[in-house]
Amino acid sequence: MIRIVAFLLALSTVPFPAFAQSGSASPAPVAGKSPFVIKSILPIEGAIRYGDWFWDESAAPSSGALVITVDLEARVISAFRDGHEIGTAVVLVGTQEHPTPLGTFPVLTKERNNVSEKYNYAPMPFTLRLTWDGIAIHGSPVMNGYASHGCIGVPDDFAAKLFAATKRGDTVIITRGRMVGVGDKIL
Repeated sequence: MIRIVAFLLALSTVPFPAFAQSGSASPAPVAGKSPFVIKSILPIEGAIRYGDWFWDESAAPSSGALVITVDLEARVISAFRDGHEIGTAVVLVGTQEHPTPLGTFPVLTKERNNVSEKYNYAPMPFTLRLTWDGIAIHGSPVMNGYASHGCIGVPDDFAAKLFAATKRGDTVIITRGRMVGVGDKIL
């Protein structure tokens, strides 16, 4: 079954994100990963909107591979442990001038109280660094009309949970629009 995720961007409905590697970025290589199959998704009713997030680990084992997916078109992030979705949120992404790269990335570092050295020491709590040139997932006000300089901004409370669940080396897959469902491979 495929869940359709809607969010308030232009009062439109968008498909739940897909997570196969694509794009023009030069992501760091992720070696030795076996197929990762979606086993369950969170049962969310209705639209999710800017600032919304959900976290429920009850269907997932307490350990297992963590894969984070981001769909730039849907503006949605999902975290899967051992194939079970444990969290999802609406995100901020980059602009045409400062795009969020597509591809598969390892989490390079985790930085609890990070600030931007490029952009006036803006707070970037719960940073999960994806590239050495500044692309990361981090806490941010997630509101309609806002964007990032290429990072993936998530609500602060969601960022805290994602930070706690993530290890260095975990996989992040950034795509632009495709539907997936239970039983689909995402790696």
